[in-house]
Amino acid sequence: MAVLTYREAIRAALAEELARDENVVLLGEEVAQFHGAYKVSEGLLEKFGPDRIVDTPISEAGFIGMGVGASMLGIRPVMELMFWSFYSVAFDQILNNAANVRYMSGGLINCPIVIRGPANGGTNVGATHSHTPENVLANHPGVKVIVPATARDAKGLLKSAIRDNDPCFFLENTILYGEKGEVPDTEELIPLGLADVKRTGTDLTIVTYGRCVLHSLAAAEILEKDHDISVEVVDLRTIRPLDFDTVLASVKKTHRVLIVEEQKPFASVGSQLAYMIQREAFDELDGPIHRLATIDAPAIYSPPVETEQLPNVPRVLKAALAAVA
Repeated sequence: MAVLTYREAIRAALAEELARDENVVLLGEEVAQFHGAYKVSEGLLEKFGPDRIVDTPISEAGFIGMGVGASMLGIRPVMELMFWSFYSVAFDQILNNAANVRYMSGGLINCPIVIRGPANGGTNVGATHSHTPENVLANHPGVKVIVPATARDAKGLLKSAIRDNDPCFFLENTILYGEKGEVPDTEELIPLGLADVKRTGTDLTIVTYGRCVLHSLAAAEILEKDHDISVEVVDLRTIRPLDFDTVLASVKKTHRVLIVEEQKPFASVGSQLAYMIQREAFDELDGPIHRLATIDAPAIYSPPVETEQLPNVPRVLKAALAAVA
């Protein structure tokens, strides 16, 4: 196992897939000469050249639309958004055209595009740069939505996304870019639609994804040490396709559920999960399903206040204790 940062793991996945398949290209704002806004693509221009590592204008509608068209013709473009908040500028290209072209063509046209970049709050960049749109994206059949929490998952899932024949939306986290983790030295493809039990337990299931996995694991350690509560942490990894079987198996074991997400609570991923759990496992529950989300307001610019707006370890602890009370 090598120890890589989340950023390095994504870069390694890009480099391996660029080397493996000449149809893979990376395009986006500042990905080439500036090495990426978050230095994810550092060194790739020198290795693969300007025909495959391409700087684009600051026009998401334009370059995402170009990537969608190129993917229909056999290219496998990886498009970097400086912030996923800017997906709305290319909403028609992403969620009207890319998501529907296979269906509209009767299966004759694939759209193997990956759109990736950070989608998170907590960096004090304001309400217009802090969206977490996984619920909006997952509402559209025909796409795949991926939110990795660890370096290992980021690499393995991105490689699978690049090889997939459907539009894949890969949501990263700027706060995670420096987090280190073990990554296999050999090639590992993590299947899309497969959750991962990051920690086993018997008293409470926490279902989560993205950076909230780290908060949940930290809270689980405290709950076991200080309160003798055994917590199982299920990392969804992909929102669509959703591995509900793993969630269901955990709920049937622990009989209590807390859903933790960096989403606004209204019409979120957690809303859907709560419905599915009560629908399929109502008789297994020993208490109501509990949810913890970002406080329902636009992203707050003040650093200390935004920290409290998002899920954090103290908020997860409080919610977990309520769930097992």
